[in-house]
Amino acid sequence: MRLVGRILVTVLAVIGGAVLLFAAIGTWSALHTKPVPLPGKIVLSLDLDEGVTEGHSNNPFSLRLHKGYELKDAVESLDRAARDGRVTAVVARFSAPPLGMAQVQELRDALAAFRHSGKRVVAFSSSLGGFGGGSQAYYLASGFHEIWLQPSGDVGMTGYRVESPFFKHLLELLDIKAEFGGRYEYKTAIDIFTHDKFSKEGRESMQMLIDSWTRQTVEGIAAARGLPPVEVRALIDRAPLMADEALQAKLVDRLAYWDELEKDLTATGAKMIDLNDYAVRSHAEPTAIKVALISGIGTVQEGDGEDDLLGDGQSMSSRRLEKAFKDATTDSDVKAILFRIDSPGGAYPAADAIWRAVGNARAGGKPVVVSMGDVAASGGYYGAMAADRIVAEPGTITGSIGVFAGKLNIGDFWKKIGVSWDEVHQGKNSGMWSGNSGFTPAEWDRLNVMLDHTYADFTSKAEAARHLSPEAMDKLARGRVWPGFEAKQLGLVDELGGYAEAFALIRQLAKQPTQMPIQLVAFPREKTPFEILLDFAKKGQLSAAIGGHSAAFERMATLATVLAPVAALIEGEDRSLTMPPLQAH
Repeated sequence: MRLVGRILVTVLAVIGGAVLLFAAIGTWSALHTKPVPLPGKIVLSLDLDEGVTEGHSNNPFSLRLHKGYELKDAVESLDRAARDGRVTAVVARFSAPPLGMAQVQELRDALAAFRHSGKRVVAFSSSLGGFGGGSQAYYLASGFHEIWLQPSGDVGMTGYRVESPFFKHLLELLDIKAEFGGRYEYKTAIDIFTHDKFSKEGRESMQMLIDSWTRQTVEGIAAARGLPPVEVRALIDRAPLMADEALQAKLVDRLAYWDELEKDLTATGAKMIDLNDYAVRSHAEPTAIKVALISGIGTVQEGDGEDDLLGDGQSMSSRRLEKAFKDATTDSDVKAILFRIDSPGGAYPAADAIWRAVGNARAGGKPVVVSMGDVAASGGYYGAMAADRIVAEPGTITGSIGVFAGKLNIGDFWKKIGVSWDEVHQGKNSGMWSGNSGFTPAEWDRLNVMLDHTYADFTSKAEAARHLSPEAMDKLARGRVWPGFEAKQLGLVDELGGYAEAFALIRQLAKQPTQMPIQLVAFPREKTPFEILLDFAKKGQLSAAIGGHSAAFERMATLATVLAPVAALIEGEDRSLTMPPLQAH
């Protein structure tokens, strides 16, 4: 094992040195290479099948590479391009882009604003939707002024569908018992373990969601294509539609191939420039006010969210966000804070810490506006409540004010496969969260106390923040999820829209002119590669010194265990190659 340790240290040192070398070369290159000027005539192009992300990776070691577009950059670039005399048109290629409903609506909003410039806005597809996702794909396409479809393509807007697996019978076959409690009947995330189909409340929630999405989609398409909504619904029921059928139904404007469209767009000598290239070669307006952009993306969790050396550095981690709000509040140049949330929820203490950080920023004199992405539910919504204003797209999944907790009891499963466990303990409820036994009556009692306390805290803060009575809160809470459109009607959000609406509110709260340019600056500050490696090394050393188990140290230990048999074989020992056992904590 000492040999393996030396090998690991050497490998990690080589990797770290190589990354630092590449980072240094990249920095030198960026400082000494003059940017290529943009051409005199530009057609901005996007390949939306590459996807759109809520934020870019701020970790230079990340293995989660993404070739798509950052939503904020896309919206800002389209806004800038509308005023840029060099830009003659925008064209996007896509078939079934991996976008959420709110992302589609954000892009449609940005495209609608761009169309006011009088420039061409064209969508091209070889097949809109193909074998899935056609309704959302065509909803996005309808936001363009022209839709070109390949003659062999189709429009697959067959409607929305929500499917969910349920594991109740599988768990019964394995002698695994699902022991969960929730507040209340609409907190249905645990149903996948306790039911074999949607509960009445779960079905009601999902049906309301897709009914709302369908209405929004039909109304958006009808308005964009000049068709009666009833006709759009009839077309959805007929779909998928072949290219000639789509043309006849006025869903597309022309049947052609990509090279024909490319020739048409560049006939005046314009050059195709990818939107990302345009974004990095454009400069912020000098009069812009500085607004802190703080992103809460992913599961709400405690800690700083930086335990994964190869992760993307994006998380809704309480300590990371506490630092971001504190830094933004003490920065005298920051006029306001935009808190962008795309999160399904997570840990209650972490959500509460984020709620506190938002409130502290407001108390420190910084207006805070929340802009919600595809989902801001449960702990994600909890963190938003303390803001001055909340903005959501009509399709944003919002609310889920409720709580659940529990465990899977796998004690009988272990017996079934011949594995026995033993233990010693002190404390009547010390085994409460062990997966090897069920909750005792006393433990169920404490679990219910925890659930009641969390739910009461959540709802009381929501009542105060949204100025709702307990009776009104009871009708919209209990774990219910709402589309953003309905959430605004119920008072859970203030405005419908995306970045543009959030900017308008920021200018209003910061007492700035209505057309004042805004420069978004990410908080917390991105760390250098050296700082990331140094922090990671410190965490590993501290973990080893105190006998702890940080995520970084556990990964190293697991890797060492996996490599040990390989090293043994090299040294001539007779040992089989096996993976180490995995255990959830």
